Amino acid sequence: MRFLFVSPHQTWSLRLLPAQTFKLACLFVCLFRLIGRIHKAHFGLKPKLSDDIERFDFFFFFFLVWAERKYEGKSRGNGKKNVSIGCKRTHFAMFHRNINGGVNKAKTKVVFLHLCSPKRSLSLSSRDFTTQSEPQSCSALDATAVDIANLVLESAPKSLRGILHGSQVQFTPELVNKVLKRLWFHGPKALQFFKQLEYHPSYAHSSSSFDHAIDIAGRMRDYKSVWALVARMRARRIGPSSKTFAIIAERFVGAGKPDRAIKVFLSMREHGCRQDLHSFNTILDILCKSKRVEMAYNHLFKVLRGKFKADVVSYNIIANGWCLIKRTPKALEILKEMVDRGLTPTITTYNIVLKGYFRAGQINEAWLFFLQMKEREVEIDVVTYTTMVHGFGVVGEIKRARKVFDEMVGEGVLPSTATYNAMIQVLCKKDSVENAVMLFEDMMNRGYVPNLTTYNVLIRGLCHAGNMDKAMEFMERMKTDGCEPNVQTYNVVIRYFCDAGDIEKGLSVFEKMGHIGCLPNLDTYNVMISAMFVRKESKDLVVAGKLLVEMIDKGFLPRKFTFNRVLNGLLLTGNQAFANEILRLQSQCGRLPRKFKL
Repeated sequence: MRFLFVSPHQTWSLRLLPAQTFKLACLFVCLFRLIGRIHKAHFGLKPKLSDDIERFDFFFFFFLVWAERKYEGKSRGNGKKNVSIGCKRTHFAMFHRNINGGVNKAKTKVVFLHLCSPKRSLSLSSRDFTTQSEPQSCSALDATAVDIANLVLESAPKSLRGILHGSQVQFTPELVNKVLKRLWFHGPKALQFFKQLEYHPSYAHSSSSFDHAIDIAGRMRDYKSVWALVARMRARRIGPSSKTFAIIAERFVGAGKPDRAIKVFLSMREHGCRQDLHSFNTILDILCKSKRVEMAYNHLFKVLRGKFKADVVSYNIIANGWCLIKRTPKALEILKEMVDRGLTPTITTYNIVLKGYFRAGQINEAWLFFLQMKEREVEIDVVTYTTMVHGFGVVGEIKRARKVFDEMVGEGVLPSTATYNAMIQVLCKKDSVENAVMLFEDMMNRGYVPNLTTYNVLIRGLCHAGNMDKAMEFMERMKTDGCEPNVQTYNVVIRYFCDAGDIEKGLSVFEKMGHIGCLPNLDTYNVMISAMFVRKESKDLVVAGKLLVEMIDKGFLPRKFTFNRVLNGLLLTGNQAFANEILRLQSQCGRLPRKFKL
């Protein structure tokens, strides 16, 4: 059995102590307090104890004994007894309480002990300290990353350095990268975490951690911080690498600045990074996938293909770019150009063109091209058949999709999980979800392992069909199969519960996300806030206000429409005080400036 101990010093630190050690420490504090009282009574002296230790009393020790007996259970993985002592929470989504403020006894698994800090309260994730929990599916490193991410989200920027430096956590590049991934949608908080760790006495950022931070800054369109981080990498002689420049280029393209992305590629040498065929193909791929194939072809490919000796991969990227904008004849020209230059098209090349026909809605041309592939004795693979199944299914050709699916095995090509995913999606959208479930069971019986996409497609189909109970069953089933639901899974379920008017269940699923360490994203908050206006009840609109406050605390940028909607709702229900708080918050944050000073 182990207790979570939060030491009440100027800087919070997190420790896990054995139960007996913790009890002895508490008993020592109680005896120390008793001695202080005796001194004060007999000698008129007040012992020099901190205000925090003064708050401990004998009831604390007996409370621990009672908590151990009442809430004991088996901990995850090691079979040892475990009880959790939590700190007071201010994080709305992590409350182990119902939405009306009362304790939900059916769900509450944590004993709350309110410890007062001279600075602020520390909110910790209770996911790893629940007394009756599901089998732990993630590693200890993942669990630590979740706890640190929650800690960063709930800590004030000024106290974050002290909290991180005073903790007993051994920071490694792998752990830091996992935390940054958890904070992906919380840009300012993620960069604060990254910045404070730069001053850590026993940790130094790796090139991969810098790449994550650069990606987050680029996502926030804070390009000044991006180049500051690049300069810092050079100063430490750990980069930048071609991957770093690919990240920057991709963020410029995503921001609608493809010309800047090209300049980034051309300036790699100036920053001490060598250009090669791989980096050339990467920038082509970034531009083509953003449907800027004309710029990629005219400004880069035609000019530099000789310098970098463009290979089959380069031509495939350009062909795919033309197919993405539904200009399949251009892709065929690239195919011809490949042959003229002595390059042999691969099965990937043919699959790209085949998919381009389906994307352009040219079903007959796709079928003829497929037959030509057979005539030329092209070795058709599982990707080809998956493309055919998905392409026929999207246009509603269920019978032809099923026929191709059934004929795969006869041709000696075994379907993959992706093939099953495509067929399940087709059945969910164009046929019946019952048939999709039957195919899923057949997939399991044949020994295939469903992945996250399989479950998400099926859960979405069940929700769309109104079978929410079955969808929740599959959510539990995927956990049993070792496939944890992600934020997209939860967003789908929450949205359909709320659309059906079952707000309480939507809130329950939302709170459950916090319990398992799945951080909500911007879509989650927007769905939840919109759901609070369905019933137009005063308590629901108060919840919408709390969600808006939490959303800002997490570093998200609410739209002006969201602010105004919440304000109007609070005013219409007579909640003037809370509306004033929201209005004050809106003016103070200035709608959350994107830039973060490094």
